[in-house]
Amino acid sequence: MVAIVIDFSDRADKFISQEIPFREIMVDYYLNFIPWINGLLWPLFSLIAVIFFTSRMAKNTEIVAILSAGVSYLRFLRPYLIGSMVIAGLLWIGSNFIIPKSNKTKTEFEHKYISKHKVKSLGNDIHLFVAPQEKIYLRYFRKVDTTGTSFRFEKFDDEELRYVLKASKISLKEFPNVWTLTDFEKRTFKGLNESILLAKGKTMDTTLNLRPSDFINNEKDMLTMTTPQLRHVVKRNEERGLGASSKYLIEIHKRSSDPVTVIILTLIGVSVASRKSRGGMGLNLAIGIVTGAIFVVLSRFSETFIHNLNFPASIGVWIPNMLFGLIAVYLLTKAQK
Repeated sequence: MVAIVIDFSDRADKFISQEIPFREIMVDYYLNFIPWINGLLWPLFSLIAVIFFTSRMAKNTEIVAILSAGVSYLRFLRPYLIGSMVIAGLLWIGSNFIIPKSNKTKTEFEHKYISKHKVKSLGNDIHLFVAPQEKIYLRYFRKVDTTGTSFRFEKFDDEELRYVLKASKISLKEFPNVWTLTDFEKRTFKGLNESILLAKGKTMDTTLNLRPSDFINNEKDMLTMTTPQLRHVVKRNEERGLGASSKYLIEIHKRSSDPVTVIILTLIGVSVASRKSRGGMGLNLAIGIVTGAIFVVLSRFSETFIHNLNFPASIGVWIPNMLFGLIAVYLLTKAQK
């Protein structure tokens, strides 16, 4: 509720100025905003919740009574571990399959009314592989009318150029992949022989393994895809010579690391709050909030390393969990037994 109030206060002017229907704001945006913000904050929620009720138990000397009755500290941790694993499992399912579907509706609303500039074309001088032996080049693509200039299609056979198709202009005729070529030129190579067909001023319709979405770069599109779809996009980009975009790899690994974060922060929360302290619950909650803030900052730093230093996403995303996992083990060894 707090997140919705803050978000609404930030966007109220845009909602009013564009006269967005109330139903679209509530159903298309905020109804899908709730799963997204919960998926983002569940690890922090778990940490604060564990510290809150464990501190109450410590304050009332309940933990001392439990341990004095002969219950081991590992047995005392068992309900925490079971609870954190249940929450982690729900978060994993939601992050990989459920939340991306709600994000799709939310993101479409944002692109329509709030952040239209987030959708951009790839820019100038675009090179793509449409098949293992087929490559295209486009000087510029306009997403407004799905047209491109200076088109060139090359087909190879055993690393030798066999066929070239050029056009001054290319435009989408029929979705998804029927294109119209204007002022086209065909060249066929066979050994030292070459055949040429020049068709200046003429048009030709052809089917290519090419879609307008291949030229569009949406800054948030990885949030709207399920994990199988993300893996398919990564594989497709690698096949087309674009490389595995770091934002897709980061999102894939974050969906696995965030559930593990719930378990790690739960263990940290128990080890901090199970000791009775003079500062009481307030001090423990402050420690929990600071710990969560440090974790978030460290996560952002690791993502920056991946983007700017070509750090492997499979390692960079997991660095905060590795460090905090070691901290959790250390705190558990020092916790009051």
